[in-house]
Amino acid sequence: MPSFDLPAEYGYVILAAASTFFLNTAHSVNTGIYRKAANVDYPAAYAPESNKSPEAQRFNCAQRAHANYIENQVSFVPALLIAGTKFPLTSAVMGLCWSVSRYTYMVGYSSGGEGGKGRYKMGGLYFWLFQFGLMGMAAYNGVSMVMGW
Repeated sequence: MPSFDLPAEYGYVILAAASTFFLNTAHSVNTGIYRKAANVDYPAAYAPESNKSPEAQRFNCAQRAHANYIENQVSFVPALLIAGTKFPLTSAVMGLCWSVSRYTYMVGYSSGGEGGKGRYKMGGLYFWLFQFGLMGMAAYNGVSMVMGW
């Protein structure tokens, strides 16, 4: 089994990963605020289709933004941690940029306008660049270990 030493800069990678935990909390608070404004009781995950109010639309968008975040966080964090073993500073910067982009996605999507297209208004689309970049770097790390590079 190969062994390796983590670079001293790996702490930045861990901090970037930790930022995603706090962002998840921000999503929860954001969704709760919109849930209350839309008067949607638990355990309903979304406002009913019969509720056509702007508040219900914003709540549904906030809830979907949170779900999308959770769907992507589960593959992003391991990619960040793996990529950071060889590229700690690049990975940490990409991780921080991912978190910022996911925050803008949340704020834009929660605005509820334009059929959910608000998620891209403030730069929320850019998280894909950072996520796929880190996934590629993680895969490169695996190939380089197998090939002995």
